[in-house]
Amino acid sequence: MLTISNRGQQMPPSPIRKLVPYAEAAKKKGIKVYHLNIGQPDIETPPAIMDAVRNADIKVLEYSHSAGNESYRRKLVQYYKSVGIDVSHDQILITTGGSEAIMFGFFACLNPGDEVIIPEPFYANYNGFACAAGVTVVPITSRIETGFALPPISDFEKVITHRTKAIIICSPNNPTGYLYSREEMEALKKICVQHNLYLFSDEAYREFCYDGEYVSAMHLEGLDQHVVLMDTISKRYSACGARIGALVTKNKDVYDAAMKFAQARLSPPGLAQIMGEAAVDLPASYFDAPKAEYVSRRNLLVSRLNAMDGVYCPNPGGAFYAIAKLPIDDSDKFCQWLLQDFSYNNATVMLAPATGFYGTAGLGKNEVRLAYVLNLDALNAAMDCLEKALDEYPGRVATGNLAAAEANK
Repeated sequence: MLTISNRGQQMPPSPIRKLVPYAEAAKKKGIKVYHLNIGQPDIETPPAIMDAVRNADIKVLEYSHSAGNESYRRKLVQYYKSVGIDVSHDQILITTGGSEAIMFGFFACLNPGDEVIIPEPFYANYNGFACAAGVTVVPITSRIETGFALPPISDFEKVITHRTKAIIICSPNNPTGYLYSREEMEALKKICVQHNLYLFSDEAYREFCYDGEYVSAMHLEGLDQHVVLMDTISKRYSACGARIGALVTKNKDVYDAAMKFAQARLSPPGLAQIMGEAAVDLPASYFDAPKAEYVSRRNLLVSRLNAMDGVYCPNPGGAFYAIAKLPIDDSDKFCQWLLQDFSYNNATVMLAPATGFYGTAGLGKNEVRLAYVLNLDALNAAMDCLEKALDEYPGRVATGNLAAAEANK
């Protein structure tokens, strides 16, 4: 009998996409679905970068260098300089989205059986990439009561073993929107140096910092050999479908190892590299409008959520995500119920159960992630749906019972 691999069996489903069949079924019934489950902005992709592809004089769409077009990498040197990161073009490896950058980082730095520490809740696909690399994720819990601030360094110390090889952070954070402070980043630097660990830094949302200072792992002095930065144009320019990212490191051994994986997949997408190169030429003022729009959306979302009975949502400092605690018994059941059994004004809302963003079993059962990627009118309508749904949901938990359950954790 043919079987699939253990890796294939262990690969976790996406908490962001696993409810898609229910959303599709709802749409077939004529129900409008407000998608707050996935970080797909409705901000227009800059026309200038689309035009760069349309106007490209290409007779043959050839392979690029495995590290990406040199012209693009040299342009990115300018971009990184503008955000205080000093790198050369031969320290940048262009990848197929930020996802491949994460995967190359894992493959280049970690052996099967190694452990990586990640503050939870975390970007769910870290689990998938860890599974593919044979790596064990060791979660340490950040809590909604602190706005998902970095857990105490003592929590990191407790779980470091001889197998620990790296710490992974995302700032501004997906899924919480938390923006790590300089003090928190310096604390991470100290522990990485002390225990000789890599620091994988996912900085896909650096342009969208609202409250506080953007501090890159590459801004930390004395950590050059430890840092592997993962990046993407997907969120920065609302170009998720372009699939262009970057792995950036000053550690030559890591870069050379990652290059071998890059060579195995030949080259990153050619047309999208043209888009990425053109994007660097956009004026710095380009980000003013989307950033202001996201701030307005964040403020609306957080205020609407916190006005609902039994709901709590901390104010995220960046990105375009928030995690809210709801008076519900089970976020997976609730999110499915929203699509399968509920509608209000012939509409419903699609959310991501927070259970999929935790590595610790049982956490996130009364939390959901919301991506404020829709315009204000759509966001308001989605909040109307959610408020009505919480009134009607059969598994609603009384606020007092919710508080008691939290106290007993």
